Amino acid sequence: MFKNEADRIWVEEAIREIEADFNRSADTHLLRVPIAACPQIALYLKDESTHPTGSLKHRLARSLFLYGLCNGWIGPGTVIVEASSGSTAVSEAYFAQMLHLRFIAVMPRSTSAEKVAQIEFYGGQCHFVENASDMYAESVRLAAKHRGHYMDQFTFAERATDWRGNNNIAESIFSQMADERHPVPSWIVVGAGTGGTSATIGRYIRYRRMQTRLCLADPESSVFHRHLADSCVVSGSGERSLIEGIGRPRCEPSFLPELIDACYSVPDVASIGSTRALSRHIGRSCGGSTGTNLYAAARVIAGMKARNESGSVVTLLCDSGDRYRSTILDDAWLRQRGIDVSEVEDQMKRFLESGELH
Repeated sequence: MFKNEADRIWVEEAIREIEADFNRSADTHLLRVPIAACPQIALYLKDESTHPTGSLKHRLARSLFLYGLCNGWIGPGTVIVEASSGSTAVSEAYFAQMLHLRFIAVMPRSTSAEKVAQIEFYGGQCHFVENASDMYAESVRLAAKHRGHYMDQFTFAERATDWRGNNNIAESIFSQMADERHPVPSWIVVGAGTGGTSATIGRYIRYRRMQTRLCLADPESSVFHRHLADSCVVSGSGERSLIEGIGRPRCEPSFLPELIDACYSVPDVASIGSTRALSRHIGRSCGGSTGTNLYAAARVIAGMKARNESGSVVTLLCDSGDRYRSTILDDAWLRQRGIDVSEVEDQMKRFLESGELH
Protein backbone atom coordinates (compact mmCIF):
# COMPACT_ATOMS: atom_id res chain seq x y z
CA MET A 1 0.00 0.00 0.00
CA PHE A 2 1.27 3.46 -0.89
CA LYS A 3 1.51 5.86 2.05
CA ASN A 4 0.15 8.71 -0.02
CA GLU A 5 -0.38 9.86 -3.60
CA ALA A 6 3.07 11.45 -3.71
CA ASP A 7 4.68 8.05 -3.04
CA ARG A 8 2.62 6.45 -5.81
CA ILE A 9 3.73 9.13 -8.26
CA TRP A 10 7.39 8.72 -7.18
CA VAL A 11 7.33 4.95 -7.74
CA GLU A 12 5.67 5.33 -11.13
CA GLU A 13 8.32 7.86 -12.15
CA ALA A 14 11.12 5.62 -10.85
CA ILE A 15 9.87 2.70 -12.97
CA ARG A 16 9.58 4.99 -15.99
CA GLU A 17 13.18 6.17 -15.47
CA ILE A 18 14.51 2.61 -15.33
CA GLU A 19 12.54 1.54 -18.41
CA ALA A 20 13.68 4.63 -20.31
CA ASP A 21 17.29 3.77 -19.47
CA PHE A 22 16.69 0.23 -20.77
CA ASN A 23 15.22 1.57 -24.02
CA ARG A 24 18.30 3.75 -24.55
CA SER A 25 20.61 0.75 -24.29
CA ALA A 26 21.05 -1.47 -27.32
CA ASP A 27 21.26 -5.20 -26.70
CA THR A 28 24.71 -6.61 -26.01
CA HIS A 29 26.68 -8.16 -28.85
CA LEU A 30 27.12 -11.85 -29.55
CA LEU A 31 30.69 -12.37 -30.75
CA ARG A 32 31.79 -15.35 -32.82
CA VAL A 33 35.21 -16.64 -31.78
CA PRO A 34 36.77 -18.55 -34.71
CA ILE A 35 38.63 -21.79 -33.98
CA ALA A 36 40.45 -22.27 -37.26
CA ALA A 37 41.06 -26.01 -37.06
CA CYS A 38 37.62 -26.81 -35.74
CA PRO A 39 35.10 -25.42 -38.28
CA GLN A 40 32.31 -27.84 -37.33
CA ILE A 41 31.97 -26.31 -33.85
CA ALA A 42 31.25 -22.59 -33.40
CA LEU A 43 32.10 -20.73 -30.18
CA TYR A 44 30.24 -17.54 -29.25
CA LEU A 45 30.71 -14.95 -26.50
CA LYS A 46 27.75 -12.94 -25.23
CA ASP A 47 29.55 -9.66 -24.50
CA GLU A 48 27.92 -8.30 -21.35
CA SER A 49 30.69 -5.75 -20.84
CA THR A 50 28.86 -3.33 -23.16
CA HIS A 51 26.08 -2.56 -20.65
CA PRO A 52 26.10 1.02 -19.29
CA THR A 53 27.74 -0.21 -16.06
CA GLY A 54 30.05 -2.61 -17.84
CA SER A 55 28.95 -6.06 -16.75
CA LEU A 56 26.39 -8.84 -16.77
CA LYS A 57 25.18 -7.58 -13.37
CA HIS A 58 23.50 -4.58 -15.02
CA ARG A 59 20.63 -6.89 -15.98
CA LEU A 60 20.32 -8.17 -12.41
CA ALA A 61 20.44 -4.72 -10.82
CA ARG A 62 17.70 -3.47 -13.12
CA SER A 63 15.52 -6.47 -12.27
CA LEU A 64 16.15 -6.13 -8.52
CA PHE A 65 15.21 -2.44 -8.52
CA LEU A 66 12.01 -3.09 -10.49
CA TYR A 67 11.20 -6.01 -8.17
CA GLY A 68 11.71 -3.86 -5.09
CA LEU A 69 9.68 -0.96 -6.49
CA CYS A 70 6.77 -3.12 -7.61
CA ASN A 71 6.73 -5.03 -4.29
CA GLY A 72 6.52 -1.79 -2.33
CA TRP A 73 9.95 -2.26 -0.72
CA ILE A 74 11.57 0.80 -2.31
CA GLY A 75 10.15 4.30 -2.10
CA PRO A 76 11.37 7.91 -1.96
CA GLY A 77 14.26 8.19 0.48
CA THR A 78 14.81 4.44 0.91
CA VAL A 79 18.43 3.59 1.72
CA ILE A 80 19.54 0.69 -0.49
CA VAL A 81 21.98 -1.85 0.95
CA GLU A 82 23.59 -4.75 -0.93
CA ALA A 83 26.08 -7.53 -0.21
CA SER A 84 28.35 -7.75 -3.26
CA SER A 85 31.89 -8.55 -4.32
CA GLY A 86 31.74 -5.64 -6.71
CA SER A 87 29.96 -5.75 -10.08
CA THR A 88 26.39 -5.98 -8.75
CA ALA A 89 27.18 -3.09 -6.42
CA VAL A 90 28.50 -1.00 -9.31
CA SER A 91 25.26 -1.53 -11.26
CA GLU A 92 23.01 -0.97 -8.24
CA ALA A 93 24.89 2.24 -7.41
CA TYR A 94 24.12 3.41 -10.95
CA PHE A 95 20.37 2.82 -10.55
CA ALA A 96 20.32 4.25 -7.01
CA GLN A 97 21.94 7.44 -8.30
CA MET A 98 19.36 7.58 -11.10
CA LEU A 99 16.58 7.50 -8.47
CA HIS A 100 18.43 9.84 -6.04
CA LEU A 101 18.67 7.13 -3.37
CA ARG A 102 21.53 6.51 -0.96
CA PHE A 103 23.38 3.27 -1.68
CA ILE A 104 25.69 1.25 0.59
CA ALA A 105 27.68 -1.71 -0.73
CA VAL A 106 28.88 -4.28 1.80
CA MET A 107 31.90 -6.06 0.34
CA PRO A 108 35.10 -7.92 1.19
CA ARG A 109 38.11 -5.70 1.75
CA SER A 110 39.89 -7.65 -1.01
CA THR A 111 37.54 -6.27 -3.73
CA SER A 112 39.50 -4.68 -6.58
CA ALA A 113 40.22 -0.98 -6.28
CA GLU A 114 38.75 -0.40 -9.75
CA LYS A 115 35.34 -1.68 -8.64
CA VAL A 116 35.43 0.40 -5.46
CA ALA A 117 36.19 3.49 -7.56
CA GLN A 118 33.26 2.77 -9.90
CA ILE A 119 30.82 2.36 -7.00
CA GLU A 120 31.98 5.68 -5.58
CA PHE A 121 31.78 7.28 -9.04
CA TYR A 122 28.05 6.54 -9.04
CA GLY A 123 27.65 8.02 -5.57
CA GLY A 124 27.67 4.74 -3.65
CA GLN A 125 29.38 4.09 -0.32
CA CYS A 126 31.60 1.05 0.32
CA HIS A 127 31.37 -0.70 3.68
CA PHE A 128 34.10 -3.34 4.04
CA VAL A 129 34.15 -6.62 5.93
CA GLU A 130 37.18 -8.84 6.46
CA ASN A 131 35.46 -12.12 5.59
CA ALA A 132 33.09 -12.62 2.65
CA SER A 133 30.81 -14.72 4.86
CA ASP A 134 30.15 -11.67 7.05
CA MET A 135 28.53 -9.68 4.21
CA TYR A 136 25.03 -11.06 4.73
CA ALA A 137 24.59 -10.30 8.43
CA GLU A 138 26.27 -6.91 8.11
CA SER A 139 23.94 -5.96 5.24
CA VAL A 140 20.90 -6.92 7.33
CA ARG A 141 22.26 -4.85 10.23
CA LEU A 142 22.89 -1.76 8.10
CA ALA A 143 19.49 -1.95 6.41
CA ALA A 144 17.79 -2.13 9.83
CA LYS A 145 19.93 0.71 11.16
CA HIS A 146 18.94 3.01 8.30
CA ARG A 147 15.38 1.64 7.98
CA GLY A 148 16.32 0.85 4.42
CA HIS A 149 16.02 -2.08 2.03
CA TYR A 150 18.54 -4.92 1.76
CA MET A 151 18.36 -5.93 -1.90
CA ASP A 152 19.72 -9.45 -1.15
CA GLN A 153 20.75 -10.46 -4.66
CA PHE A 154 21.59 -13.95 -3.44
CA THR A 155 17.96 -14.64 -2.51
CA PHE A 156 16.04 -12.66 -5.11
CA ALA A 157 18.15 -13.00 -8.28
CA GLU A 158 16.26 -16.04 -9.61
CA ARG A 159 12.81 -14.61 -8.96
CA ALA A 160 13.33 -10.94 -9.89
CA THR A 161 14.09 -11.76 -13.54
CA ASP A 162 11.28 -12.68 -15.93
CA TRP A 163 12.73 -15.97 -17.22
CA ARG A 164 10.01 -16.45 -19.88
CA GLY A 165 11.15 -13.46 -21.89
CA ASN A 166 11.23 -9.63 -21.61
CA ASN A 167 14.61 -9.64 -23.40
CA ASN A 168 16.32 -11.52 -20.60
CA ILE A 169 19.77 -12.88 -21.39
CA ALA A 170 18.45 -16.26 -22.53
CA GLU A 171 15.91 -14.81 -24.95
CA SER A 172 18.58 -12.45 -26.27
CA ILE A 173 21.06 -15.30 -26.92
CA PHE A 174 18.57 -17.48 -28.80
CA SER A 175 17.27 -14.53 -30.82
CA GLN A 176 20.78 -13.53 -31.89
CA MET A 177 21.64 -17.12 -32.78
CA ALA A 178 18.63 -17.48 -35.10
CA ASP A 179 20.53 -17.09 -38.38
CA GLU A 180 23.70 -18.93 -37.42
CA ARG A 181 24.70 -22.27 -38.94
CA HIS A 182 23.79 -24.02 -35.66
CA PRO A 183 21.05 -21.73 -34.29
CA VAL A 184 20.20 -23.85 -31.24
CA PRO A 185 23.35 -24.11 -29.12
CA SER A 186 24.46 -27.58 -28.09
CA TRP A 187 25.71 -26.05 -24.85
CA ILE A 188 25.54 -22.77 -22.94
CA VAL A 189 28.34 -22.39 -20.38
CA VAL A 190 27.91 -20.01 -17.44
CA GLY A 191 29.37 -19.33 -14.02
CA ALA A 192 27.27 -18.80 -10.92
CA GLY A 193 27.50 -16.20 -8.19
CA THR A 194 23.94 -15.66 -7.10
CA GLY A 195 22.77 -18.37 -9.49
CA GLY A 196 20.32 -15.99 -11.14
CA THR A 197 21.80 -16.21 -14.64
CA SER A 198 22.00 -20.01 -14.67
CA ALA A 199 18.43 -20.17 -13.33
CA THR A 200 17.13 -17.78 -16.01
CA ILE A 201 18.88 -19.63 -18.86
CA GLY A 202 18.00 -23.08 -17.55
CA ARG A 203 14.33 -22.24 -17.11
CA TYR A 204 14.13 -20.59 -20.54
CA ILE A 205 15.67 -23.66 -22.20
CA ARG A 206 12.98 -25.86 -20.65
CA TYR A 207 10.16 -23.38 -21.27
CA ARG A 208 11.06 -23.12 -24.98
CA ARG A 209 11.65 -26.90 -25.19
CA MET A 210 15.19 -26.47 -26.52
CA GLN A 211 17.71 -29.31 -26.77
CA THR A 212 20.44 -27.05 -25.39
CA ARG A 213 22.28 -28.25 -22.30
CA LEU A 214 23.57 -26.02 -19.51
CA CYS A 215 27.11 -26.32 -18.16
CA LEU A 216 28.30 -24.66 -14.93
CA ALA A 217 31.83 -23.23 -14.84
CA ASP A 218 32.73 -23.00 -11.15
CA PRO A 219 35.90 -21.80 -9.38
CA GLU A 220 37.73 -24.63 -7.64
CA SER A 221 37.16 -23.19 -4.14
CA SER A 222 33.40 -22.69 -4.68
CA VAL A 223 30.78 -24.90 -3.08
CA PHE A 224 28.46 -25.15 -6.10
CA HIS A 225 30.31 -27.96 -7.90
CA ARG A 226 30.68 -29.82 -4.61
CA HIS A 227 26.94 -29.54 -4.04
CA LEU A 228 26.23 -30.92 -7.51
CA ALA A 229 28.40 -33.93 -6.70
CA ASP A 230 26.84 -34.39 -3.23
CA SER A 231 23.63 -32.54 -2.37
CA CYS A 232 24.44 -32.81 1.35
CA VAL A 233 27.33 -30.34 0.86
CA VAL A 234 25.89 -26.82 1.18
CA SER A 235 28.86 -24.80 2.42
CA GLY A 236 32.60 -24.76 2.09
CA SER A 237 35.65 -23.43 3.84
CA GLY A 238 39.20 -22.61 2.93
CA GLU A 239 40.88 -19.99 0.78
CA ARG A 240 38.60 -17.73 -1.24
CA SER A 241 38.84 -17.72 -5.03
CA LEU A 242 40.68 -14.88 -6.77
CA ILE A 243 37.89 -14.79 -9.38
CA GLU A 244 35.39 -12.13 -8.35
CA GLY A 245 31.68 -12.37 -9.10
CA ILE A 246 31.29 -16.15 -9.35
CA GLY A 247 31.69 -19.02 -6.92
CA ARG A 248 30.39 -18.89 -3.37
CA PRO A 249 31.26 -20.38 0.04
CA ARG A 250 27.62 -21.41 0.52
CA CYS A 251 24.78 -22.60 -1.73
CA GLU A 252 22.81 -19.44 -2.35
CA PRO A 253 18.99 -19.50 -2.38
CA SER A 254 18.93 -18.44 -6.04
CA PHE A 255 21.15 -21.31 -7.21
CA LEU A 256 18.99 -24.05 -8.71
CA PRO A 257 21.15 -27.17 -9.16
CA GLU A 258 18.38 -29.13 -10.87
CA LEU A 259 18.85 -27.00 -14.01
CA ILE A 260 22.55 -27.85 -14.46
CA ASP A 261 23.43 -30.64 -16.93
CA ALA A 262 27.20 -30.69 -16.43
CA CYS A 263 29.81 -28.91 -14.33
CA TYR A 264 33.54 -28.22 -14.47
CA SER A 265 35.62 -27.09 -11.51
CA VAL A 266 38.19 -24.54 -12.69
CA PRO A 267 41.38 -23.65 -10.77
CA ASP A 268 42.09 -19.93 -10.45
CA VAL A 269 45.31 -20.25 -12.45
CA ALA A 270 43.28 -21.75 -15.32
CA SER A 271 40.75 -18.91 -15.18
CA ILE A 272 43.45 -16.22 -15.21
CA GLY A 273 45.51 -17.87 -17.95
CA SER A 274 42.39 -18.38 -20.08
CA THR A 275 41.37 -14.75 -19.60
CA ARG A 276 44.72 -13.54 -20.84
CA ALA A 277 44.79 -15.88 -23.83
CA LEU A 278 41.26 -14.92 -24.87
CA SER A 279 41.93 -11.19 -24.47
CA ARG A 280 44.79 -11.45 -26.95
CA HIS A 281 42.80 -13.68 -29.31
CA ILE A 282 39.79 -11.34 -29.62
CA GLY A 283 41.59 -8.01 -29.12
CA ARG A 284 39.70 -6.86 -26.02
CA SER A 285 40.35 -7.17 -22.33
CA CYS A 286 38.23 -9.65 -20.35
CA GLY A 287 37.64 -10.20 -16.64
CA GLY A 288 38.53 -13.31 -14.68
CA SER A 289 35.10 -14.95 -14.70
CA THR A 290 35.18 -14.90 -18.51
CA GLY A 291 38.33 -17.01 -18.28
CA THR A 292 36.51 -19.47 -16.01
CA ASN A 293 33.73 -19.70 -18.59
CA LEU A 294 36.17 -20.16 -21.46
CA TYR A 295 38.13 -22.91 -19.73
CA ALA A 296 34.94 -24.90 -19.12
CA ALA A 297 33.69 -24.19 -22.66
CA ALA A 298 37.03 -25.44 -24.01
CA ARG A 299 36.52 -28.76 -22.23
CA VAL A 300 33.00 -28.98 -23.67
CA ILE A 301 34.25 -28.25 -27.19
CA ALA A 302 37.20 -30.65 -26.91
CA GLY A 303 34.76 -33.38 -25.91
CA MET A 304 32.47 -32.57 -28.83
CA LYS A 305 35.41 -32.67 -31.25
CA ALA A 306 36.62 -36.01 -29.89
CA ARG A 307 33.12 -37.42 -30.47
CA ASN A 308 33.07 -35.89 -33.97
CA GLU A 309 30.04 -33.75 -33.09
CA SER A 310 29.09 -30.47 -34.73
CA GLY A 311 27.19 -27.58 -33.19
CA SER A 312 27.53 -24.30 -31.34
CA VAL A 313 28.62 -23.39 -27.82
CA VAL A 314 27.77 -20.07 -26.17
CA THR A 315 29.38 -18.59 -23.09
CA LEU A 316 29.56 -15.16 -21.46
CA LEU A 317 32.05 -12.32 -21.52
CA CYS A 318 30.93 -11.08 -18.13
CA ASP A 319 32.89 -7.84 -17.76
CA SER A 320 35.97 -5.99 -18.94
CA GLY A 321 39.46 -6.66 -17.69
CA ASP A 322 39.75 -2.94 -16.91
CA ARG A 323 38.28 -3.76 -13.49
CA TYR A 324 41.16 -6.11 -12.66
CA ARG A 325 44.26 -4.28 -13.89
CA SER A 326 45.54 -3.96 -10.30
CA THR A 327 44.89 -7.62 -9.45
CA ILE A 328 44.71 -10.72 -11.69
CA LEU A 329 45.84 -8.88 -14.84
CA ASP A 330 48.84 -7.29 -13.13
CA ASP A 331 52.06 -9.32 -13.55
CA ALA A 332 53.63 -7.96 -10.36
CA TRP A 333 50.48 -8.81 -8.36
CA LEU A 334 50.65 -12.41 -9.63
CA ARG A 335 54.39 -12.73 -8.94
CA GLN A 336 53.87 -11.57 -5.36
CA ARG A 337 51.49 -14.48 -4.89
CA GLY A 338 53.66 -17.01 -6.68
CA ILE A 339 51.11 -17.50 -9.48
CA ASP A 340 52.45 -18.55 -12.90
CA VAL A 341 49.79 -18.68 -15.62
CA SER A 342 52.12 -19.08 -18.63
CA GLU A 343 51.44 -22.81 -19.07
CA VAL A 344 47.66 -22.31 -19.14
CA GLU A 345 48.01 -19.32 -21.46
CA ASP A 346 49.92 -21.50 -23.92
CA GLN A 347 47.37 -24.32 -23.53
CA MET A 348 44.45 -22.00 -24.26
CA LYS A 349 46.26 -20.37 -27.17
CA ARG A 350 46.61 -23.84 -28.71
CA PHE A 351 42.95 -24.59 -28.00
CA LEU A 352 41.81 -21.41 -29.75
CA GLU A 353 43.80 -22.52 -32.78
CA SER A 354 42.98 -26.24 -32.81
CA GLY A 355 39.90 -26.87 -30.65
CA GLU A 356 41.86 -29.43 -28.63
CA LEU A 357 43.06 -29.39 -25.02
CA HIS A 358 46.46 -31.05 -24.48
